[in-house]
Amino acid sequence: MRFWKYHGIGNDFILLDGIRDRLSPNAEWCRRACDRNFGIGADGVLYLLPGEGSDVSMRIINADGSEAEMCGNGIRCLAKHAYDSGIVNKRKFTVKTGAGILAAEITGENGEASGVRINMGAPVLEGRDIPVDCDGRFIGKPFEACGVRFEASAVSMGNPHFVTFTPLDDETVNRLGPVLESHPFFPRKTNVEFCRIEDGKIHIRVYERGAAWTLACGTGACASTVAAALLGLVPFDKPVDVRLPGGWLKITADSDLKYVLMEGPAELVFEGTCR
Repeated sequence: MRFWKYHGIGNDFILLDGIRDRLSPNAEWCRRACDRNFGIGADGVLYLLPGEGSDVSMRIINADGSEAEMCGNGIRCLAKHAYDSGIVNKRKFTVKTGAGILAAEITGENGEASGVRINMGAPVLEGRDIPVDCDGRFIGKPFEACGVRFEASAVSMGNPHFVTFTPLDDETVNRLGPVLESHPFFPRKTNVEFCRIEDGKIHIRVYERGAAWTLACGTGACASTVAAALLGLVPFDKPVDVRLPGGWLKITADSDLKYVLMEGPAELVFEGTCR
């Protein structure tokens, strides 16, 4: 079986072409393939599938075998592959995901994508819809875990995120990440973003649901920007530079909360065949 290895600012994926090879997701195969010692190694597996009311579809299986509703870095990688390989022959096209149908726009020259802009749709702020165990919005509210008190915000970008701008030392952050991921407050677990603002830029460390600490998380960058804008820390309607351990993204949050735009790179690392 042929595969491609991609990354979006360090968040890496195995991509399988389920359009030409007629594949369907296999959680156990994905878990083995993502193993960095005994497999190809990745944060997750992207399945490029036929469109359903869209040009193409995407499903993503995390490194632990669970399925994610959405992945911001993953969709940029999948969009690049679909364009570069000729599966789609236009710069603007749609991708069906577990978070709905999203619009992709390719930048680049000579038939090769150098960057991808995704309209990530509207953020979800109603607690039960994220989901978290509360009614209404949970924005800038106090929370406690492991005896640590901090303020946090819950946002979904098709998958749940818990964002804090409270200054915390590295030891506390390292301890809180896995605890918060599976905290009872989150019925379907959560991604966790530990953020700080410097010169109008957001710096983030991400504990990703199903993948642990990762170099980047596109939906996490979007959720963090939405939370920061709602808290008055960054502006709406203007691109905000977001720094993750693997690199930079530009995120724009609409002031009417109708959409969030994500812009960033996607790179092919290598390709090969596997069992």
